[in-house]
Amino acid sequence: MPSNQSKQHPYAVSSTEKAEEKAVAITKIPAKFISYSHTAFAYCAFFMALGVGCYTHYEKIVRNEFYGYPDEWFPSVSATTGDRYPARAIFQIFIALTSGPRFALVFLWYWMTTRSTQTSSKGFGNFLLGVGLVRTVSCGGWVYITSSDDHLTHDIAMVLYLLCTLPWQLGVLYTSDKQNQAAIRWRRFFTFAFFTTLPPMIYYFIEHKVKRVPGAYTTYAFFEWSLILYDVAFDAVTALDFQNFELFVVDITNGSPFAHASTEEGSSKAATPKDAVSSSSLRFLSDVRGYLSDIYLAFVFWSMLTSLALLIWYFPLFNMGISGYEAFLIVTISPMFLGIKSLRRLIARYRGVAHFVSLAGVASYLLPDPPLRLATTALGISVSMMTWCATWIESNDRAGDLERNIVVWALGLLVHNVVKLTWWTENPIWPIMKRSIGGQNEVGLVLGIIACAEMVIRDGFSGQARVNSNKKFSPARGSSFAAAAGFGTLLFALHSMYSDSSTIMRWVVDGHPNAGPEPVPWGIATIAALAFGLVIYPFGNFVTGYVWYFVACGACAVFYNISGWTGYYAGLVLGAYLTSILPAIIGSLVQHPPFKTLLTATMIYNLLCLAHVWVVAYEFVPGGVYARERTNWILTAVMLMLGLGISNAQTSNSNDRRAQLNTTRATRRYTKMALLAILGLSGLASYSRMSLAKTPEPYRPNEKAFTAGIWTIHFALDNDMWASETRMRDVIRDLELDVVGLLESDTQRIIMGNRDWAQYIAEDLGYYVDFGPATMKHTWGCLMLSKFPIKNSSHHLLPSPDGELACAIHATLDVFGQDVDFIVSHNGQEENLLDRRLQTTELARIMRESTNPFVFLGYVVTKPHQEIYKILYEDGHINDIDTSDWDRWCQYIGYRQLARIGYARVSHGGITDTEIQTGKFKIVDHPQAYQVAQYNQMHESSVPHQLRYPQHFRGNGLREHRYHVLDNEPRYFEQ
Repeated sequence: MPSNQSKQHPYAVSSTEKAEEKAVAITKIPAKFISYSHTAFAYCAFFMALGVGCYTHYEKIVRNEFYGYPDEWFPSVSATTGDRYPARAIFQIFIALTSGPRFALVFLWYWMTTRSTQTSSKGFGNFLLGVGLVRTVSCGGWVYITSSDDHLTHDIAMVLYLLCTLPWQLGVLYTSDKQNQAAIRWRRFFTFAFFTTLPPMIYYFIEHKVKRVPGAYTTYAFFEWSLILYDVAFDAVTALDFQNFELFVVDITNGSPFAHASTEEGSSKAATPKDAVSSSSLRFLSDVRGYLSDIYLAFVFWSMLTSLALLIWYFPLFNMGISGYEAFLIVTISPMFLGIKSLRRLIARYRGVAHFVSLAGVASYLLPDPPLRLATTALGISVSMMTWCATWIESNDRAGDLERNIVVWALGLLVHNVVKLTWWTENPIWPIMKRSIGGQNEVGLVLGIIACAEMVIRDGFSGQARVNSNKKFSPARGSSFAAAAGFGTLLFALHSMYSDSSTIMRWVVDGHPNAGPEPVPWGIATIAALAFGLVIYPFGNFVTGYVWYFVACGACAVFYNISGWTGYYAGLVLGAYLTSILPAIIGSLVQHPPFKTLLTATMIYNLLCLAHVWVVAYEFVPGGVYARERTNWILTAVMLMLGLGISNAQTSNSNDRRAQLNTTRATRRYTKMALLAILGLSGLASYSRMSLAKTPEPYRPNEKAFTAGIWTIHFALDNDMWASETRMRDVIRDLELDVVGLLESDTQRIIMGNRDWAQYIAEDLGYYVDFGPATMKHTWGCLMLSKFPIKNSSHHLLPSPDGELACAIHATLDVFGQDVDFIVSHNGQEENLLDRRLQTTELARIMRESTNPFVFLGYVVTKPHQEIYKILYEDGHINDIDTSDWDRWCQYIGYRQLARIGYARVSHGGITDTEIQTGKFKIVDHPQAYQVAQYNQMHESSVPHQLRYPQHFRGNGLREHRYHVLDNEPRYFEQ
């Protein structure tokens, strides 16, 4: 009913009625939420069924009576919603939830259009009501009676639904309020789109059914799905018509008088003193619920932002050069479009809907094709960035709202860190995750939908998403460039160094025994440092002052120059500084015109991201030589531009503005509660991981034998763009590798997602870890997992005057009481012969000067018995594991003063492009007797059973891993 009518409320009682018959309004619901709920439930029904159906029975639901995958690759509506469990059940449940709002929508439209006393108006309204009811019931007919249940009944109900859609849409368009031109324009568009889609849909159905054209049914399916979009969207437009309608729940037996009180919705509500405590509690719960929803959507933002570059990295990684997909990084400049005033207001007013659209980035895991997954994620993060920036800009004149929106965005980063700490530095809702490898994408998507729905409802009730219709931007106070520089560099710094609690540890890691802090439990300290910054941010004069800034500059310098614990402590100070200045930096940013300010900020962010990549990838990018190993330049630029940002914040955030920012007690109270919860959860996550971590124990202690391996693992991203550590763990376990060198292993950069996947394998299987040279050493990484204690290790940057920087770990392990030295190394590429010669010479020197038994596990890039090979084995005084293996190029295994048992090459199984090479060795009492190797092979039957290679990798193998090259079986040698 209209909330702004001056006549007596229909539920109010006249003065002649008795007191006991007076009515009280218990609650009211804005009628527009009928439209919202109908739209949300309907879209969830179809698209959740589509996602679940593709995930669980993809090839089955795309198959039709003539063709299957890959000729047909997109399912029809009926196949998605009616053929398979659980998609069918999910669809029917949400459609059932849609039915209530659907009937309410039909009746509300009838009441709104028949208030006129004209008979003709009422007559047409009755007709339209009947059409709407028949249309709704027929929808239930084809939904709950699937084509597999009763094809004829299903088709009759579907045809009846389509026949009723024409008079319904035209009738609603005819009876629309002529003063509401926005609603009319949208209805005309969706009606036109709906009925112009029918002819091509019918055409492609005939192509499929009659002519049996391969792929025609997929094209038909796209038109069919578009009808769903247009149909539901047409009915969603009623939200514009129902702005002045509210539904009341009235207690007609209460003796209290019906009271009217003005609200932000322009409605009436009743309240009594005895309800004050209850109302206060409900308000508190509502505030907390809204705070949690906003934090979760901020977590989704950080999840999508940190996954974008990781998905982009897949393409140049497997193309071995620039692929073109790098251009997707530019989607992060999308906030510049907020310079369009109408778009900015639309996003800010309907921010819940915008966040819902951005969830496409979370749902992208449903797309198995890497380019589509990347494109969908890019769409999600671009919309999310616009939504957050629009929210900040449109709350600029309400300091309390602005502070709240900034702080929850920062809290989302902390939640992101806690979640990654719990999932061994992977984010379970990233597009590289799925259920079989530990992903929780479905849960993340459902929680996102719930958070968006809560935001839509909250904004509708409270008017929180108000916009500044007369906002004018002026750069008079402060510099727009300085504001942009401050925000762009701050976003980069948080993303590159503090989007995982272990990143700054791996940036400063050193050799054993003084490697520095371990991610568990010291990840808690990283999160606590970021939390501390959010505790002190209200002290505006201090956090934007030069004393705190110079402390941060000093911490940054120490962080870059000193390894281990000291560098880590400096990183904690820097992290606290970055979060403490967030409100001041963003508060300054939103005072300037959005287009040029946000374009400048995001371009600075993108340029820093590229520089962050080029310092290590200089060999593969144009002009890379100038960025080679220049992380110090990047950190210097970050601190200088942050200095510009805080200097500008001092100017633009005047004292009276800071006073306004400091008035939001509720925000700060909820923030402290959230920070305590975050720290508690990080403690629980660390405790859980520590309690579940296995103690390292060698596989064959009784025989004093061990298996060593070398594997280039392409940054733990498999050939289909899924995280690969779970599959890596399985093959490492099944091969019983006691020591394994893993190359191309440093994933603590933006392009690799700031991950430390080795934590998962080490804790699950029980290994000691040597991370290898720190990330700030500018290598692609070499890492060692060992079942044996690491007595000491040193990290080497091998000579590399021309090409990429090569890395090596030289470690001494306690192998059954015997000191055994290992080298894990990754030499340069084929193009740089001088580099490879110098690098191999240095490796040979290290091995030659060691007096311990030795195992070499490395990436050398040479053919057997050529120059580099001879430098390695002859100058290094080690033996090749098998001189007759002529098929090697990159990976090699060498040894001395150990009894060699066997040698095997195992296929990569789609995890990378490089095989696994392994060697079995045994500790001997007289190592000098084994200085020179013998190469006489022997049959497996002569080898004790406990020293043989596993049988399940023979033939077709296990999980696509199998013995290959060496007559597709392991080789064994006489001692």
